[in-house]
Amino acid sequence: MLAAVLHTLGRPPRCEQFLEPVAQDGEVIVDVVAAALKPVDKQMAGGSHYASPQKLPVICGTDGVGRLRDGRRMFFGGARSPYGSMAQRTVVRGAFTFAIPDALSEEAAAAIVNPGVSAWLSLAHRAKLAPGENVLILGATGVTGKLAVRIAKLLGAARVVAAGRNREALGKLHELGADATIQLDAPAKELSEAFTREAGQAGFQVVIDYVWGQPAEAFLQAITRKEFAAVESEIRYVQVGESAGATISLPAAVLRSTPLTIMGTAGIASREFLVEALQKVMAHAASGELEIETERVPLAEIEAAWGREPRGKRIVIIP
Repeated sequence: MLAAVLHTLGRPPRCEQFLEPVAQDGEVIVDVVAAALKPVDKQMAGGSHYASPQKLPVICGTDGVGRLRDGRRMFFGGARSPYGSMAQRTVVRGAFTFAIPDALSEEAAAAIVNPGVSAWLSLAHRAKLAPGENVLILGATGVTGKLAVRIAKLLGAARVVAAGRNREALGKLHELGADATIQLDAPAKELSEAFTREAGQAGFQVVIDYVWGQPAEAFLQAITRKEFAAVESEIRYVQVGESAGATISLPAAVLRSTPLTIMGTAGIASREFLVEALQKVMAHAASGELEIETERVPLAEIEAAWGREPRGKRIVIIP
């Protein structure tokens, strides 16, 4: 069978022949229909991810959509190494396959589940967003950020402020439910003032951060109090990505003057919670409430597609 085979960490995979998978106890063979090319796939293949493969060669791809031998369409994840999702066939545990709604295309399902569930878990599980709270999304013009804007509204957020660097995409976020937008690449002082203005008297109860770096510093400066004052609500800050920088400067005054909790996304979620989030994301996608832009790429072109970053879209590999 043909597959996107990785021989060297840090190099793109090549489309070539690979041994057919054989199912063991509790496993199923999946005929792959579509597999999204995600940042985590590139990180793992590049050797920078904690779960990067230790033994090569392997097939790239962490999840995808395919059909079981009985014809059922399923989203799947967790292929047994050295197999992955970017291949004509793969092997996974039966428990890691999930039925796709009839109204949802294979291409859309392959693209939306991973970023959609990530955004859903960040908002509902880590931040514990409650209806009526205000949300700030830092990095709202990326694939996952745009979904986070819409999901925040679906979860009952009263006000969602979307901040991003892509001006064209930023201008379209009102259609997804954003109540206001902020240009993230503005000068630091101007950016901090924008955060203060949009926070208003009610402030933000939840912040989802896909960028870190200077934009995060500007936000922290904006929320630092200059005097003793009554505290009305805590800010739950979920750090997800680092597209604007891997580190920040965090003055002690921020934590002493502001009711701020900073957390990552590595919280423990039960299988039941994960499955529920996956099913809700697919259901909202099937109804048209969640959407994602995609670009189809044949498996044979994986090496050329590997280094491309289509803005606001997700590449979907078609075996």
